[in-house]
Amino acid sequence: MKLSYYPEFVKKAHKLIFPLEKREILEPLKAGDFLLISGWLLCARDFTHKKIISAIKEGSFSFDFTNQAIYYVGPTKAPPGKVIGSAGPTTSKRMDPYMEFFLKLGISATIGKGKRSPEVKELLKKYKAVYLATFGGAGAFLNSFIKKVETIAFEELGPEAFFRIKVENFPAIVINSIYGDDFYEKVLSYE
Repeated sequence: MKLSYYPEFVKKAHKLIFPLEKREILEPLKAGDFLLISGWLLCARDFTHKKIISAIKEGSFSFDFTNQAIYYVGPTKAPPGKVIGSAGPTTSKRMDPYMEFFLKLGISATIGKGKRSPEVKELLKKYKAVYLATFGGAGAFLNSFIKKVETIAFEELGPEAFFRIKVENFPAIVINSIYGDDFYEKVLSYE
């Protein structure tokens, strides 16, 4: 995808690479900041979160989540010539009940769409993590930033499998920073 299509976004954007080398990289970010993300993003939705938690608790699964980001996505089947199908974000609030478990494992960022609960915003401050949003309803556009897909676990779950994607200049906006500021509340007066 040519970034020249949205030059103002590119000029203002912070660039992040996941997994982060160190969590302090998140300190300059404020709600409303534009981001271009490269590197690897973990991908999981609500059913996958339950499955991971259950498998970790029973001792049948382990993974290093330190300074990783989770993208809440369940992509469609890849069309010919693409590595992934439509890959738009799912509603983040559905993952709120699992948030503290994953923050304790070391997750530094989550990516989805919509607001997070007040409890999650407090957890983000406590664990110095961020919540990012990307373009809802634009999965066919977002797949152009995805260069590779690798299944990590639970392949039998199809789009609900635990997998990761390699991205290049994947667009996002900081919704909640490590300081507790909220883009929806401060900038958009979003209800």
